[in-house]
Amino acid sequence: MSHIDLRPVEDDDLDAVFEMMRDPESVEAAAFTAEDPDDRAAFDAWIGRQRPNPDVAYFVVTERGGFAGTIAAFTIDGDREVSYWIARHAWGRGVATEALRLLVSREAERPLFARVATHNVRSIAVLEKNGFTEVSRDVDFAPGLGRDTEEIVYALLPALDGV
Repeated sequence: MSHIDLRPVEDDDLDAVFEMMRDPESVEAAAFTAEDPDDRAAFDAWIGRQRPNPDVAYFVVTERGGFAGTIAAFTIDGDREVSYWIARHAWGRGVATEALRLLVSREAERPLFARVATHNVRSIAVLEKNGFTEVSRDVDFAPGLGRDTEEIVYALLPALDGV
């Protein structure tokens, strides 16, 4: 899958990222989203905090050079987490799986954590194909659904040989 790559987010990407993150089907799948995905000012403020933050590795996912989504690694409460959002036009072709593989290869810290709504079977498959295993579940309010929903926490643990 050498046609998948990661590159830094550029100003010219912001409209595409905003539109991707407000797509109703994508918001429902992600569940744990912005309070109001249509609020451009809130999006601009959020992305404005992420991009310069040295603790956040935030990339555009490209497929054959074109925009296919975003992927990031960041630290919350001392845990390194990964998150990805693939544009709907790129679903079902292994883009997320390869993008996560690329990000994991750049992130030395283990464990790496990820969170996914239990109904998001595509994202669960992506995590498991990349070696993540379920470590816990909890129920929390999901703005993308407007109700509480179950979330699975996954971890990519250190290999037994220390790699």
